[in-house]
Amino acid sequence: MVIDVHTHVFPCLAGRVGAGPVTGISYGRARIGDQPTQLLPPLAETLAFPSPALIAHLDWAGVSRAVLLQGPFYGECNAYVAEAVRRYPERLVAAACIDPWGQSREQLEALVTAPEFRAAKIEFSVPSGLCGLYPQARLGAPDLTWLWRDLAAHGKRLVLDLGTAGTAAYQTGAVRRIAEAHPDLRVIIAHLGQPRPQVLATAALRTAWEEQIDLGRLANVWFDSAALPAYLPQETVPFPTAAEYLRRACDRIGAARIMWGSDIPGLLTWATYPQLVQMARAHSDFMTASEQAAFLAGTALQVWG
Repeated sequence: MVIDVHTHVFPCLAGRVGAGPVTGISYGRARIGDQPTQLLPPLAETLAFPSPALIAHLDWAGVSRAVLLQGPFYGECNAYVAEAVRRYPERLVAAACIDPWGQSREQLEALVTAPEFRAAKIEFSVPSGLCGLYPQARLGAPDLTWLWRDLAAHGKRLVLDLGTAGTAAYQTGAVRRIAEAHPDLRVIIAHLGQPRPQVLATAALRTAWEEQIDLGRLANVWFDSAALPAYLPQETVPFPTAAEYLRRACDRIGAARIMWGSDIPGLLTWATYPQLVQMARAHSDFMTASEQAAFLAGTALQVWG
């Protein structure tokens, strides 16, 4: 079994980040602020990745189930994601997209208690998340304590994208305090802490990354490994340095604290989905058979239920 714990769906591109609005152009191209970029492969005139397309990709690559995540980059589409979970209950679970600095407490409470969502995700990174929209935002702010408490009380998980080391969103200390204060709250940190080449080549940034990875030594913190190829622009398939990043993290916290994720559809400009699944197996071939099975599916079953 293979489970992808980091996927996205969206009916249209209508996001907003620190650089400005994120809108679709055509044939996979998007505009971020005033900058065009090739976001998806140029397969269709309309820029979208609907839930049936995700299911088709799962079937194509032999992936059993997936976790739907959201963020400001693609645009908040909680209602659409909730409908996808209802449509494919045996294949999909989802996190609600929440904005603690832009939504009211009543709105947040409604999302926390909604049965379609097993988690809340805070896309906090600077270039594509809330820290870019709210530069002074702090995860450790006292007025957010109720949110972590309510998530734990309702058995929901907290998914965080903290961006890359050296940025304002990399608030490792705050996340440690949240996890330690709420031991019943399951915390998943996306993208393995984004170990980019410049991070591991710089002593201070490498230490910051290692400190974030070490959060996985807490009993209620896990990581996903999504999007590692995207941090390696000088490499091509099979992205060998991604395996090095994974091995380094496993050496610090153990393979049982890490789950495989792809970050499709954005990663489809780096490799096809079957290739991403093949690389998940190849990059983890240093693990024992039981460790690899946990990395590919077993830990996801434990964490996501």
